[in-house]
Amino acid sequence: MSETDSFIDEVTEEVRRDRLFTLMRRYGWIAILAVLLIVGGAAFNEWRKARDAAEAQAFGDAVLAAMDKDDRGAALGAIAADKGRAGVLGLLTAAEAVDRGDTAAARAALEAMAADASLPASLRALAELKAIMVAGAATGPGATDPAADLAARDAALARLAAPGAPFRPLAMEQQALIEIDAGRTEAGVALLRQILAEAGLTPGLRQRATEVMVTLGMDPAAE
Repeated sequence: MSETDSFIDEVTEEVRRDRLFTLMRRYGWIAILAVLLIVGGAAFNEWRKARDAAEAQAFGDAVLAAMDKDDRGAALGAIAADKGRAGVLGLLTAAEAVDRGDTAAARAALEAMAADASLPASLRALAELKAIMVAGAATGPGATDPAADLAARDAALARLAAPGAPFRPLAMEQQALIEIDAGRTEAGVALLRQILAEAGLTPGLRQRATEVMVTLGMDPAAE
């Protein structure tokens, strides 16, 4: 390589360095800001995860402590919960009311949850289904609660048992039991067979449906 070529290469390299330094002085703050944002975002996400975990732990500890109290209903009612956990707390409070025989309070709590548009749709559906189940129990022998409106109950169960509904098999189970209790055994058994054909059926529900059919003298495996 000649001295002229070498000199030209050195000048070209120097120009490139000058351009790079100029660009760094002009736009380097953008790169620094991007790095800070990435690091800061990662740190914030970790802090939020730790906070959420701590809140969930505190909520679980409070629920467990409340369940050990003599007056569990009052203890559960005293727990502070955000919207995401208020639904779970409501279900626990309703279950506690059923355990102590206060079906009216349980139904009122569940129906209020079912009507609360701020709660997730799946949680509202579960509350509505539980309210129907409590109302059914409250209309048995010796019950003091008024009987639920049967047409409204049947319409609600039909909606909850629609294809794609989150608790379709459980709603169908209630429909089947209602049919059997009313003496319409064939219709009830047909619903139980539909339940057994549902995809993703839980073992507990499968066992209950099978046991009811066997009790009625039906073969669960028959078509």
